[in-house]
Amino acid sequence: MRLAACFLLISGALAPAHAQLFRLTREQMIQYTAKNPFERFPDGRPKVDDKILERVKGLSLEEAWGILRSKGYHRQFAGWDFQVLHPGRKLVGRAVTAQYLPARPDFVEALDADAKQQGLPRGENQKVIDRLQLNDVPVIDLMGAAPGHNFGGDNLQAAIYGVTRTGAVVDGTIRDIEGIHELPTQIYFKKAHPAAVEGVKVVGINIPVKVGEAIVLPGDVVLGDREGVLFIPPHLVREIVDTADRTHIHDEWTKAKFLTGKYKASDLYGGAGLPPELQKEYDEYKRKRLAELNK
Repeated sequence: MRLAACFLLISGALAPAHAQLFRLTREQMIQYTAKNPFERFPDGRPKVDDKILERVKGLSLEEAWGILRSKGYHRQFAGWDFQVLHPGRKLVGRAVTAQYLPARPDFVEALDADAKQQGLPRGENQKVIDRLQLNDVPVIDLMGAAPGHNFGGDNLQAAIYGVTRTGAVVDGTIRDIEGIHELPTQIYFKKAHPAAVEGVKVVGINIPVKVGEAIVLPGDVVLGDREGVLFIPPHLVREIVDTADRTHIHDEWTKAKFLTGKYKASDLYGGAGLPPELQKEYDEYKRKRLAELNK
């Protein structure tokens, strides 16, 4: 049994009997994301600050990758066999996760009855989309590419972007790709296929999922570029952006100095470090730039 499916059954058994689909309770969400230093949504999902998300947009995957690996997070990247809708466009936001399973008649009957009681949409994908908020990114485990393993065409992807202003990560298929390509969204997906969603049921929302080789928790920060997509635990994102900012500041100061034509490479990159007067100038520049970025 897949890791996420095992967790889904456990979390479902612990959730209140009236709960729709399977989910973590607020208490469980807090327990399993206990290191989150930010505020939380009402259901307990970590809510990384919008200002931090803006800083994440300036990161490369390599800058985040190194720190994640050094902290023991080795299963945060998805990209080997994903396609990218708009190479060169970033995708940044907070993960809203969903897991689908193949339809089974008795299970489907119970899920549909529960959904009707809760007043949920009939459509499988709409059950996820209707929960999204600004800066959310749906991260969807649809068991890989196959006919019917579909998370929306151009209309639903337009609805997602209209609410979130981000995009999606889909371990499955999308359809109507000609229409989707005209949208300002960014999507990572396995394949395009004309079949609508069929033969699958969304069984869990905001639970741990596996997409590609990555393990994703609700509230993880999604960072995608043309290489693929990383999922950053909330408690590490500030360290990652702070480290990257210091690197960027050093690079911009150094480039500005070189462009004056007054310095050789050995003056600024020598093994002995900067001369005292330049070190003082750089330290002051760094202090001011960090203050600007952290306003």
